[in-house]
Amino acid sequence: MAVRNGLGSVEPVAPDELSVPSDRASDGISDGVPEAKGSQTVAAVERAADILLHFTRARSASLGITDIASEMGLSKAAVHRVLASLRSRDLIAFDEKARRYSLGPMALVLGLTCLGRLDVREIASAELAQLSEETGETATLSVLAGDQRVYIDQVTPPREVIMSVAVGVPCPLHAGSSSKVFLAFAGEAAIERYLARSLPALTSVTVTDTDRLRRELHAIREQGWAQSAGERQSGAASVAAPVFNHLGQAVAVVSVCGPADRFEAEADRCRAALLAATGRMSYRMGYLPGH
Repeated sequence: MAVRNGLGSVEPVAPDELSVPSDRASDGISDGVPEAKGSQTVAAVERAADILLHFTRARSASLGITDIASEMGLSKAAVHRVLASLRSRDLIAFDEKARRYSLGPMALVLGLTCLGRLDVREIASAELAQLSEETGETATLSVLAGDQRVYIDQVTPPREVIMSVAVGVPCPLHAGSSSKVFLAFAGEAAIERYLARSLPALTSVTVTDTDRLRRELHAIREQGWAQSAGERQSGAASVAAPVFNHLGQAVAVVSVCGPADRFEAEADRCRAALLAATGRMSYRMGYLPGH
């Protein structure tokens, strides 16, 4: 059996792939009055996007028409038409022997183009402003600089007593919530290399005992955030969480910080707002938990 694709050519289809007639309702076509052409076009675009996205969620790298149709509740004919159009733009590839489809080279080009244009500071800008407004405290953004970290942005709240950070000044990775988040997600080998060095105490409560630090770093990885008070700067407290990229790497850390004497009472509220913000940022950086 053959189906005419979007380019006007005829493409062979295995008999089991089109064993039932086209389901007109699932194809966005009514048996009554036809939908407006614009509505049909939008529906077709949405269906094509949904099928492309389905490949990103599938456990297998390749899928058959029957798999896609059953999992998405579409007719096989509708799925085949979409796949044929996507193949014409190399967004989908087809294995003739296995009769299975996978993401094509232009899907990779799209992804790499998007990744190449990502700017974590730009993505964080609106999130920091919203986070500071929601919490009434200072929101900061840090990145790694060698074996240290630096603040690259902050948004402070309009209140009389606030915490303000020094943008661009290097900070060690064993003191303070933002630093410990970076160290916790650096990998075991990097952690051990860092802990093998001399760890200076920045305040009277800076943790310098390596066994205790290992336990703290493990807890941070497990819970996904860190909280500290007075470790890097006396009188300051903060909660911090990572921003992950598409590879699951912590490429930045966002924190909410304030005077220690008032932060303790609002830490839970600040942490909830922080995790919501870093979750959105990680998603925009291409991070998909579980992938």
